[in-house]
Amino acid sequence: MAKKSLIQREKKRQKLEQKYHLIRQSFKKKIRSKVSPLSLSEKTKMREKLQSLPRNSAPTRLHRRCFLTGRPRANYRHFGLSGHVLREMVYECLLPGATRSSW
Repeated sequence: MAKKSLIQREKKRQKLEQKYHLIRQSFKKKIRSKVSPLSLSEKTKMREKLQSLPRNSAPTRLHRRCFLTGRPRANYRHFGLSGHVLREMVYECLLPGATRSSW
């Protein structure tokens, strides 16, 4: 089980990412736009505004965590579970359609 403080920190990052998502997108569109070419100084101003946003609002700082344990590694997107929890659930026949493997 992951520490509760780490899970809460991740939830805080998710809220910040949702809050600043549209603002971040608009800055990036203005920087990349080819229709109305911006001068170099205007582009640098836009980049500075983008950098002035909170660091934790960037989507790359988010981690996918296990739904049950909060483990940040070895997660399967389809199930939302980490590898060892997924394996235990398959062995207990809690996931329909998943087959056990032995090696």
